[in-house]
Amino acid sequence: MSEQFFNRLEDELKSIREKNLFREVQLHSKYRLNLCSNDYFQLRHDPRVIAGAKEACEKYGTGSGGSPLLSGFLPCHQSLLDQLKKWKKKSSGMLFNAGFLANQAVLKHLPGKNDLVLADRLIHHSMAQALTQGAARFKRYHHLDLEHLEQLLSANCKKYETVFVVTESVFSMDGDYPDLKKLVELKNHYSFILILDEAHGTGVFGDTGAGLAEEMQVQDHVDIIIGTLGKSLASMGAYVLSNSSTVIDFLVNRAGEFIYSTFLSPSQVGSAEAAMKILQSSQISRDYLQKISANFKGAIGMKEQELITPSSPIVPVLIGDPFKTLELRNSLLQKGVMVGAVRPPTVPPQTSRLRISLHTDVTEEALEELGAILKPWIKSQS
Repeated sequence: MSEQFFNRLEDELKSIREKNLFREVQLHSKYRLNLCSNDYFQLRHDPRVIAGAKEACEKYGTGSGGSPLLSGFLPCHQSLLDQLKKWKKKSSGMLFNAGFLANQAVLKHLPGKNDLVLADRLIHHSMAQALTQGAARFKRYHHLDLEHLEQLLSANCKKYETVFVVTESVFSMDGDYPDLKKLVELKNHYSFILILDEAHGTGVFGDTGAGLAEEMQVQDHVDIIIGTLGKSLASMGAYVLSNSSTVIDFLVNRAGEFIYSTFLSPSQVGSAEAAMKILQSSQISRDYLQKISANFKGAIGMKEQELITPSSPIVPVLIGDPFKTLELRNSLLQKGVMVGAVRPPTVPPQTSRLRISLHTDVTEEALEELGAILKPWIKSQS
């Protein structure tokens, strides 16, 4: 390899370091309080979920053995998919190896060259990147601003064959969410295809934990639901669900993200199905999670408009400066508390933050202690 090549890489890395945006993989041992995980119900340690993984592994082996269109789609995959469709009230669906791949597949392959995609400005990188690679034009509407979305719909809906609207249910870096009822009202008027990523809403919201669409009673109006198995479902992988078999058949035939990769291992599938069954009857845990989230956000003085109800378990503590973000994160690590330090480009410039991810094993006493550490710092910045 040429010296010129390595010099170019080193120059770029130097620039990243100088901006305090350098990232590195670190081995995380067990901390006293882990508030980085998206395992909101701590089911990855649950004996019932571990048993589900073991049972599937013993029955079908350690790996699927092939891509899904060859020999990799096993009875355990079909069982999980059937349960997901029933839970989310959709008639058709498919599984993917990761949420990133599911989002890429949907947004790269479904919108065509004569279509328009309108996406919330803060959608996940997997979606944003896919839009730049697809054939359709796309525009961003201001975060959660459905009035701006309506302006774009009114100005553009008759110029394109099909309009898609894309949003997350719970936004992964902010913990907020859209008014899905109002979004459905817009859908009824402008006839767009609604794509909803329920990655962080699943388990947390809804009478059975099916997500924000269930919470707001609009499941029947969401055309395509995307979600992951790696958060509340304590496993790995993803799904795409729809009431249109045509949508799923098209992705099966066109999405290389699905076609050309060895499929999910049976243990991942078995653990996800076990976790899903637990979540459906975990209303007490959901209530507790929302309670501690609302209490903690109030205790650290989050702005009134950020105290939405019901409250998600994602708590962003905005800092702005990436160096100060790392400094505070490291200070908490020394006290045995692990939180995420999120910096650009994951979030917009000047919005570096601590990302605190609550879970059902966190006690109110522990959050009081954390609040006491954070509150003086937050006050000093206001």
